[in-house]
Amino acid sequence: MMNYVSDPPRPPAPHAVHAQDLTVVRGPRTVLHHLGFTVPRGQITGLLGPSGCGKSTLMRSIVGTQAKVTGTLEVLGRPAGHPTLRSRIGYVTQAPSVYDDLTVRQNLDYFAAILDPGLPHARMRSRGGTPIAAERRQDVERVLTDVDLTSHADALAGNLSGGQRSRVSLAVALLGAPELLVLDEPTVGLDPVLRRDLWNLFHDLATTRGATLLVSSHVMDEAERCHRLLLMRDGRILADDTPDALRTRTGTDTVEAAFLRLVDEAAAADRTKETTR
Repeated sequence: MMNYVSDPPRPPAPHAVHAQDLTVVRGPRTVLHHLGFTVPRGQITGLLGPSGCGKSTLMRSIVGTQAKVTGTLEVLGRPAGHPTLRSRIGYVTQAPSVYDDLTVRQNLDYFAAILDPGLPHARMRSRGGTPIAAERRQDVERVLTDVDLTSHADALAGNLSGGQRSRVSLAVALLGAPELLVLDEPTVGLDPVLRRDLWNLFHDLATTRGATLLVSSHVMDEAERCHRLLLMRDGRILADDTPDALRTRTGTDTVEAAFLRLVDEAAAADRTKETTR
């Protein structure tokens, strides 16, 4: 049996995510069809497409929680789901993943301890001269500031609004400054001001802190905020390119118009295949 934990260090992979012939079958249905794509490091890649097209399944595959995945899927130079990736990836699901009976700060303290085991001995240990307990507190304060929840730090998570609970989930994902953030529709249902503020944070994480973000959405105007786009339909990748290149390629003025053009072309190609069988 391969001992993953003892694998020697590897040089950084050129891409944060690399997929080839990636397929996911659920029961009698193929959810993802032989996908091939890359997610470059240090950028925001938007994963866009209508609800039900396979975005969440693809994200679960990348973070290693999806069953029956075949093909090649490498994440930060390791096979998806590799144990050493757990602390290097932050994941936000569509439903907020927080404990309602804990305060915001207690939620973050709990998840910070899971990310960095050894809490009972934290006062006695140190890393780089900084006690680990103090380091964790600094990390919690940092993410509270990042998501603008400092004033709600001592409020019960169950008493927060839906948007605030979503921000707590994002704060949990930001603990430990992960290299890759996988965010499944993080701005759905949020007001325009909060959406703007979160996208400003996403750009700061990528351009200033060097993180890689994969952000899914079915809101096409968010595509304009991404460095690169993966456009999906019916479990297939329609395009893997920059917003400017997609607009130029399709002769359209917006990414939404480009997406609709690509959908129409794909539908026409499917009809042609059907008639020639």
